[in-house]
Amino acid sequence: MKKPILSIALLLCGISTFAQTIQKTAGNPVFPGWYADPEGIIFNKKFYIYPTFSAPYEQQVFLDAFSSEDLLTWKKHPAILDTAAIKWAKRAVWAPSIIEKDKKYYLFFGANDIQNDQEKGGIGVAVSDSPEGPFKDHLGKPLIDKFHNGAQPIDQFVFKDKDGQYYLFYGGWKHCNVAKLNKDFTGFVPFEDGTIFREITPDNYVEGPFMFIKNGKYYFMWSEGGWTGPNYSVAYAIADSPFGPFKRVGTILKQDPQVARGAGHHSVIQIPGKDQYYIVYHRRPLTETDGNHRETCIDVMTFNDKGEINPVKITKEGVGAVTLK
Repeated sequence: MKKPILSIALLLCGISTFAQTIQKTAGNPVFPGWYADPEGIIFNKKFYIYPTFSAPYEQQVFLDAFSSEDLLTWKKHPAILDTAAIKWAKRAVWAPSIIEKDKKYYLFFGANDIQNDQEKGGIGVAVSDSPEGPFKDHLGKPLIDKFHNGAQPIDQFVFKDKDGQYYLFYGGWKHCNVAKLNKDFTGFVPFEDGTIFREITPDNYVEGPFMFIKNGKYYFMWSEGGWTGPNYSVAYAIADSPFGPFKRVGTILKQDPQVARGAGHHSVIQIPGKDQYYIVYHRRPLTETDGNHRETCIDVMTFNDKGEINPVKITKEGVGAVTLK
């Protein structure tokens, strides 16, 4: 009589193991270490995340990257860019944004946390033949080194429109600008009215702009609140143009007192050809009080029947496996 009981036990154990296998998730954070402001993107059928190394400003002198083939296991690519390659940058290297153009990879970043037009720093561009670096200075100087329309030159996001035009969205200090990049990313092309930097700041904007297109509509997203506080969050607007006007719809990412605080400064990954979206963001563990103790997480992002973004549930489990074909 013992054999049937043993067989049933083994069967149940096998079912349990199988269930655990098919339900495997990445867990949040997706990789160890203090990292913030993550940009998630897909290159060559592989997922990449480019974050800020979250530490005191004087220690923020390099950028790491991470890659994954399934969203579960991540490989670290250390110091893909550092201040040894960017002579004008000395600290506070922040919020990388990357794009591929003509088989080159262009990494936009902020550096030095300048507080006025007399200080040296701002937004720079680096270039590489590989998304894993190493990256070298594209210009030998900042791309944007002054305050325009009140926007601190930080938190840059490079965006390719449907017509192939590339734009740079950026700005801290509660102001957001957009500028039209030229073909080789060495400068900008004026708008029809002759201006270079057009302000598009929506209500409650603080920093961290991001944009994507869904069903022909432009979804513009940004961070609100203070980056060291529990009220840090992400809101969005929808428009028919990359220039807006952007009327705030609502908040879609914020803290959960049972999970983590300060959820914000995000990006979005869409699985090619599918209505499947993920939000990549940073948050602060409940156990941490140091403002720099931020970790990178991924959760599912969905939409309602009206095309509005549903509030994101931040989780400890994270997302399941995804492979790109």
